Amino acid sequence: MTTKEIFRKIADERMEEFYDYLRLQSVSTQHRQIPETVAYVKKMIEKTGGTVQVLDDLGGHPVVYGSFEAGPNGNSAKTLLFYNHYDVQPEDPIGEWDTDPFEPTVRDGILYARGVADNKANFMVRLNALSALLETEGGLPCNVKFLVEGEEENGSPNLKKYLEKYADLFAADACIWEFGGKDKDERFVIEAGVKGIAYFDVTVESAKVDIHSSMAAVVDNAAWRLVQALATMRTVDNEIVVEGFYDHITPPTALEKEIVSQLPFNEAATKEIYGLTGDLITKGKERTPSEALVFEPTLTISGLLSGYTDPGIKTVLPKSASAKIDCRLVPGQEPEHIYEVLRKHLDDHGFQDVKLELIKGMHAFRSDMTDPFVATVTDSAQKAYGSDTEIVLSPNSAGSGPMYHFYHYLKLPILSSGVGWGNSRAHAPNESVRLADYYQGTEHIAILLNDFAK
Repeated sequence: MTTKEIFRKIADERMEEFYDYLRLQSVSTQHRQIPETVAYVKKMIEKTGGTVQVLDDLGGHPVVYGSFEAGPNGNSAKTLLFYNHYDVQPEDPIGEWDTDPFEPTVRDGILYARGVADNKANFMVRLNALSALLETEGGLPCNVKFLVEGEEENGSPNLKKYLEKYADLFAADACIWEFGGKDKDERFVIEAGVKGIAYFDVTVESAKVDIHSSMAAVVDNAAWRLVQALATMRTVDNEIVVEGFYDHITPPTALEKEIVSQLPFNEAATKEIYGLTGDLITKGKERTPSEALVFEPTLTISGLLSGYTDPGIKTVLPKSASAKIDCRLVPGQEPEHIYEVLRKHLDDHGFQDVKLELIKGMHAFRSDMTDPFVATVTDSAQKAYGSDTEIVLSPNSAGSGPMYHFYHYLKLPILSSGVGWGNSRAHAPNESVRLADYYQGTEHIAILLNDFAK
């Protein structure tokens, strides 16, 4: 058997086990099947040959710790940590799924299920790689640890406490993050950081009851108050004009700028996949889309609710209105500072009645791009995916995650590697991974472990 055939054989032998993992409806925000999923994650790690501790003494859903020792010919002085999460997003809107979201289904080489891309396939691929190494080499090339949490889709509210208390348990030399994969042009993308986030509830109440809209000649209403308040924060050209919003940003290094200047971005493919009806907001600006995605903070309205929204007519002045605001942050920005400048902005513009609550904050993080682990991950990916696949390295993802806490308590470089693809649709209906990527991902992790151990 060739190496690729062995990796595929191992993955196929554990495929039904993987399907059973996908069938578990581990929706963290609804606390669905969390104990069952924790028990199953524990069982899978133990089946692979690892030892497990379930940590549940600090609140929230349990954190699963898995540990594997280097084999007799391995380097016991080196330890690689894998971060994953077992929780998934809700399956809504259920009517937009082509298959049952919790019944894994393969069509044309694509595996569909809720949580398959985010994040269950990446966890399973790592276990498959360990199984393959144990079968073919009689042991692992280095020590391996897992941290598998159950609240990532809720913003990891309790993970910081577990990392602080159990820092010695999770100590390692480097970490592979939970996400990653190929982009819309089949390039394999490796990211060395994440943006932070400050997420807000914004509410305003203008009356005790909804009012007949004939009173609009003399009575203001909450819906107008809210949209007028939000409109002061960004111009029609999509520039954030909140004083102090850009304070304290850590400027990117020359190396980070050079790397991002070479990042490809396929505008046409982006528009096609998301069905965009207008131009990108970077059009006509000095910054490129790649620069904006990596280096620029954002201020986004994620949702609006007010008044009558059902079919037909109901003429009212809404008594209340609410919105969700999502700010993606870059290194140096503090969620609490963003709250302060937004609050001051509202007050200075006459919107003292608009309530603002910071409900989630998370810091941004970038690994040191000169760390040797960066080359280890990129070189191993090139070996696994071949010369026909372009390997793309980015200083950070445009998304967010608890990466900063890992660095703060464990002091280690962190890079991504996964088996997603340009149409994985994480968090959306018809979430998927391609089986070809799933098999390749197993090979990449095995090669990475061998290279890391040297």
